[in-house]
Amino acid sequence: MSSREPLVERMRPFGTTIFSEMSALAARTGAINLGQGFPDTDGPPEMLAAAVQALSSGANQYPPLPGIPALRHAIAAHEQRFWGLSRDPDSEVVVTAGATEAIAAAVLALCEPGDEVVCFEPYYDSYAASITLAGAVRRPVTLRPGPDGRYGFDEAELRAAFGPRTRLVLLNTPHNPTGKVFTAEELALIAALCQEHDTWAVTDEVYEHLVFDGVHTPMATLPGMRERTLRISSAGKTFSCTGWKVGWATGPAPLVSAVQRVKQFLTFVNASPLQPAVAVALALPESYFTGLTAGLRANRDRLVAGLTAAGFDVLAPEGTYFVTADIRPLGGTDGVAFCRELPGRCGVVAVPTQVFYDHQEAGRHLIRFAFCKRPEVIDEAADRLKAL
Repeated sequence: MSSREPLVERMRPFGTTIFSEMSALAARTGAINLGQGFPDTDGPPEMLAAAVQALSSGANQYPPLPGIPALRHAIAAHEQRFWGLSRDPDSEVVVTAGATEAIAAAVLALCEPGDEVVCFEPYYDSYAASITLAGAVRRPVTLRPGPDGRYGFDEAELRAAFGPRTRLVLLNTPHNPTGKVFTAEELALIAALCQEHDTWAVTDEVYEHLVFDGVHTPMATLPGMRERTLRISSAGKTFSCTGWKVGWATGPAPLVSAVQRVKQFLTFVNASPLQPAVAVALALPESYFTGLTAGLRANRDRLVAGLTAAGFDVLAPEGTYFVTADIRPLGGTDGVAFCRELPGRCGVVAVPTQVFYDHQEAGRHLIRFAFCKRPEVIDEAADRLKAL
């Protein structure tokens, strides 16, 4: 056996993701899993029927590298319909293996070793890994709860994060795990800094249709930002098909071409029979999207009430699948320890948000619950949490 460490040094700080750990804990203990953000219901029947049709009609071989034309056209039409963004489906859209691949391909394509990436912490854990794989450097700006319970950031801290090596801003809005929807004023500040420093913006907008308070504004719609913004989204959250891993990146042709150049050596292509089904889903009537938002808003309110009754200080989200809660009123001081003990104490699994920070003290007392579950599951979890 070789004495060499097989894992490259830059990836050694990255262990098993917290999602895998907590989902395994839920399976092992029989606890209700409000940790990992996946729905417990299937997506729209029209989409599922289209997938079955594609499987049975021979759409099971390699699709084109950028994605099948029907899906690329559907993505372009969707962006025009909801956000007023005009895209050329042949040069400004690429289909990826979920948003996670799009993020990785974007960072690997756009960053040289030593380049700096401004991002907002806490962040989805793949951001840190992708930046590290590229040999780039994170410049995190911390989101903190204000007196009104809403997350915000310090303008001076954001300005200080930009410098001569800044290559891109990686922005997630609506934001996981905080549920923050960045305001028009915040986006305008970020856009101005991107232009001042000649920086790309890579925006993760997978929760674009899951906004309960406020309005989602794509960065690419702001003046001067269309030509420097790569916009990422996916079918997983909007259509309750997280296991399909069908995502996409859109933007100016040079940025999309750069992503595609890297993507071809990651997965090459993916999900051939599922791509026609996602094209069908993207064209569903307005009532589907408003109904999805209304149902999740009701779930949010249900879980917020349950967590409050259990004794948490709750930070009600403006969007996404998630609500964060402060464990200190229940005597907790460390979110990781609290979440590892939670299944044994009351049969519920949550995720500690401190693992999504570079500055972990800022989030040590916060944990995240997912409410993309059936109402009866949320009610049962709330009843169990009262034991705390």
